[in-house]
Amino acid sequence: QVQLVESGGGLVQPGGSLRLSCAASGFAFRTYTMSWYRQPPRKERELVATISTTGGTPWYASAVKDRFTISRDNTKNTVYLQMNSLKPEDTAVYYCRRWGTNDWGQGTQVTVSS
Repeated sequence: QVQLVESGGGLVQPGGSLRLSCAASGFAFRTYTMSWYRQPPRKERELVATISTTGGTPWYASAVKDRFTISRDNTKNTVYLQMNSLKPEDTAVYYCRRWGTNDWGQGTQVTVSS
């Protein structure tokens, strides 16, 4: 059974940082591209970043490029999202997804507010 469990969300002030983690199980993690999405309040879910099986050639949405970094540890079956210089508009529920499937985590809330 595929499981994706996000953690690391919380309340942070503008300009602060958070590191999200997504622990995967139930499939061959190292053979899948992984991704992070977010859903801001009252908005559609949007793709934030993707990372290939080996960690090369990450892709970022323009809104987070140069502030967020996606990475993975295939020995720990975990994908990360380092978020720096956070802005109020980054407030959202953040989800990880096994790329190309309908496998999603339960989400973790990130709130950026002073």
